[in-house]
Amino acid sequence: MSNPRIPAAKVTGLYGRVVSIVSRRLLGRVPEPLGIYFHNRKVLGSYLSISQKSQRWNACDAGLKSYAHMAVAAQLGCSWCLDFGYFEAFNKNLNLDKAREVPRWRESTVFTELERDVLSYAEAMTLSPPQVDEALSARLLGALGAPALVELTALIALANFYARSNVAFGIESEGYADACQLRPLAAAPQAAGVPS
Repeated sequence: MSNPRIPAAKVTGLYGRVVSIVSRRLLGRVPEPLGIYFHNRKVLGSYLSISQKSQRWNACDAGLKSYAHMAVAAQLGCSWCLDFGYFEAFNKNLNLDKAREVPRWRESTVFTELERDVLSYAEAMTLSPPQVDEALSARLLGALGAPALVELTALIALANFYARSNVAFGIESEGYADACQLRPLAAAPQAAGVPS
């Protein structure tokens, strides 16, 4: 269990009951970040709205987006996001061997060239400042097309929002992957630098 820097608020009232019911229905519990964001309901509402809307984006392959999100989480050291990413990969019937390998994708042999480009792109966008190069962008545009690349880029930006917020708040894994009997590799922040 994590020891967040901002204690979770009690999720109360009609709005609190609604988000609690939906969370329990989808996840089996109310996730810790919800209680922290409940301190500012306008921020929480915006957070939930964009999250819900992004779930309907369908121009880019779900597996590619999932691996990209987990790459961001691994690079930033967001154990909550990585844990939840494995849980979602399991529930969406994605390739769990690949999902499990995301934190060590450079050494792994399970990824295709396109998947490796997506993982590299996610890491390049996550650096501060972002360091996406022309060759990588051109390869992804050629392989995915403009609509999917726009979607992938937006998803990676959202993953950075989620992961950076969780790391700043001190939110850690809640054991979602354990419920799926996945044993993910640990998230560890990467050293800053240009991804290869």
